[in-house]
Amino acid sequence: MTDNTAHTFTSTSAAAGVPSGLLAGRVAVITGASAGIGAATAHRFAAAGAAVALLGRRAALLDDLAAILRAEHSADVLALAVDVTDTAALTAAASTIRATLGRPDLVVANAGVMLGAPFDEADPAEWDRMIDVNVRGLLATGQVFVADLLAAAEAGRAADLVNLGSIAAEVIFADYPVYGATKAAVAQLTRNLRASLGPRGVRVRSVDPAFAVTELGADMAHEATRAGLDEMRSALTTITAEDVADALTYSVAVPARVNIAELTVVPTELG
Repeated sequence: MTDNTAHTFTSTSAAAGVPSGLLAGRVAVITGASAGIGAATAHRFAAAGAAVALLGRRAALLDDLAAILRAEHSADVLALAVDVTDTAALTAAASTIRATLGRPDLVVANAGVMLGAPFDEADPAEWDRMIDVNVRGLLATGQVFVADLLAAAEAGRAADLVNLGSIAAEVIFADYPVYGATKAAVAQLTRNLRASLGPRGVRVRSVDPAFAVTELGADMAHEATRAGLDEMRSALTTITAEDVADALTYSVAVPARVNIAELTVVPTELG
């Protein structure tokens, strides 16, 4: 679960403490990169020396972020307005990335939506949207770039597919049954992909945040559920998008022989 506070990045403090050159030579793709965990991860990767392709639906935010990354980190950055539910557009974007930055060896499937409501009051259109983005979009992202990851692994380089999940895959939140189901699908998909791609040198992992400060959930229609999200947030100390990005960056920077297979990032007080 994450809260619905919007978060943007305007200064080098967003990447404080990232060792320069940690990801030098790597080409990263981040979906859902316009804000929140995606944007924070872009800052971390650019600061660490990676070339970064920013994918998301909001072109203006992507362009602004790309300009900041170039100015602050002298990074090679490509911003592409793409909806991950449009497989043809995602495939075209992949071709542009290869031609501009090179073949990706680091893919973060971060795009996601969280729309909560009691099951008997929910709008099925919101279910469709979550299934389309959280499951179908994540599937398309992995498949579009899997040949690039396998090529990197075959060349003896680190290759990473990171799927953003949620503790909602394991913990019951009564008003988020379909969201939790989509994230449970992500968790099981990731485990199976790890079994099939790991022996071929591609590290597949899930990163599962809890109560991170992002805009996820801000557009849910059910007012009482939105209010309940605010109450959950205020009841404990939330983690930030940067906290999740720090953990994610660490997980992709370890030696190629190591895979941190499942990474759960939660506030300390949750135990």
